[in-house]
Amino acid sequence: MTEKEKAAQGLLYDANYDEHLKKERLECIEKCFDYNHIRPSNKEERRALLHSLLGHVGEHVTIEQPFHCDYGYNIHIGSHFYANTGCVMLDCGKIIIGNHVFLAPHVQLYTVNHPIHLKQRDADYEYTKPITIKDHVWIGGNTTVLPGVTIGENSIIGAGSVVTKDIPANVIAVGNPCRILRKLTKEELGLS
Repeated sequence: MTEKEKAAQGLLYDANYDEHLKKERLECIEKCFDYNHIRPSNKEERRALLHSLLGHVGEHVTIEQPFHCDYGYNIHIGSHFYANTGCVMLDCGKIIIGNHVFLAPHVQLYTVNHPIHLKQRDADYEYTKPITIKDHVWIGGNTTVLPGVTIGENSIIGAGSVVTKDIPANVIAVGNPCRILRKLTKEELGLS
């Protein structure tokens, strides 16, 4: 089994010395560099580069510069997506983002983690867990979403949060660690 296959299955893998993964990361970093240096007014070139960089890009997707990701192909974004400046997606594992999702400045999505066991960590192993963000989610600025988290549809994550566990649908959640503040009302959900 290759290191890339191990990563895809959430097993311990070596990203630091595997030549194939190093090559893929370098290609991605080069594309991110190019993307971050396209004039903001050149929307078509930005769009084309995002399509070549990411695994899937829906309609009406905007990612403001600067943007960084590790591989790109593990990121799947639905339609009507907006990420403000300074977004980082460490996509060693899958990042699945639904439709009508908004990320404020400096939102960080981390799918990669390192083992607690010292010898495994010292051997440069890491592992991945996917992140899923459902439809109609808004994530406030300077929020970090950790590996393995799913954020349910319609939910709002307050600025500065650290999301360590799943957040259900239809809630406002805030804090470090992120906790549910309250449910969204029927009026806020457009149901009344």
